[in-house]
Amino acid sequence: MNQQSTTRAYALRVPKKQGEKAIRLTISLGLLDKRLKIIQENGSLLVPLVQKPSSRHVEKIRKVLDSFEIVIQSFIAQTKHTESALDIAADHLPRHLLASFPRAVDFVGEIAIVEIPSELTEYRNFVGEAILKAHKNVQTVLAKSSAVGGVCRLREYEVIAGLPDMETIHREHGCRYLVDLSKVYFSPRLSHEHLRVASQVKEKEIVVDMFAGVGPFSVLIAKICSEVKVYAVDVNPDAVMHLEKNIIVNGVLGKVTPILGDIRKIVHEKLRGTADRVIMNLPESAVKYVDVACEALKPEGGTVHYYEFAEGLNAVEAAKNHLTEAVSRTRRTIRRFSSARIVREVAPYKWQVALDANIR
Repeated sequence: MNQQSTTRAYALRVPKKQGEKAIRLTISLGLLDKRLKIIQENGSLLVPLVQKPSSRHVEKIRKVLDSFEIVIQSFIAQTKHTESALDIAADHLPRHLLASFPRAVDFVGEIAIVEIPSELTEYRNFVGEAILKAHKNVQTVLAKSSAVGGVCRLREYEVIAGLPDMETIHREHGCRYLVDLSKVYFSPRLSHEHLRVASQVKEKEIVVDMFAGVGPFSVLIAKICSEVKVYAVDVNPDAVMHLEKNIIVNGVLGKVTPILGDIRKIVHEKLRGTADRVIMNLPESAVKYVDVACEALKPEGGTVHYYEFAEGLNAVEAAKNHLTEAVSRTRRTIRRFSSARIVREVAPYKWQVALDANIR
């Protein structure tokens, strides 16, 4: 059996729950020894250090970490170290700014998307280059420069590194989606929701995807089910153009019908009383279209997948109340909620909530 050589070094021992904070701190102080492997042991993390921390270092550590020890520990050398974007940034950014380095990066195909904190604005191109270097499959790094807004739910971006191209092919659950982020809305953070909803669809169902975008719900449903009919509606002509291409690329022609237009008018004129299932992925204002969803359902009822941005400590209950009240204003009622869950936090005390409601 091969024996791995060890090296004795100073280490920062912290509770595991403070591990990420400790690693970021040692990087910012220039103390992390990247040549050695971090150790997990009995609920603790042992972070290897390049030297014994000075009294100045210890003072700074004490301000950040609730509990820690400086110990001497045997470490195994890193056989291969893959630098993260933060590792790369640590060698170039001012140390006091490393704690502000973006933690969350969204990947859409070969595009990485980040939110740049105000204190890093003048370093945004360097942040982009660090992400580009750390993720070899990324060709373009975009910084969010506006909130999602408008009828088409678009966001403005700034290219901060790589190619000035916002069009890419995103792969998800065996499907390929042509996406142009300058023209359409797409969120990779909903990947689990796309699969969760699609997995509930039964054979021979008729589905109305009210705000379909480029088709991540519609196309996946058609890929999973051999006999299904999905009406995918969107008001954005660019989204529908991409949807049409995605239908062909994924081999679901005939199962997904793309429709351009206002969902209220489309349902009233073409889709009234047709659906076994309705998808309402418009969390900013879905509650305003509950009457349309109820109109689209078959007379005997069906399932509605409803999304809402809800605030407060009882966000799920608030969303359930909003949907219940909106349904009660139609001639329908909610039999039960088969699922009610938080998808993600979108702001402090504000969450995206997903409700699956059986409506009669």
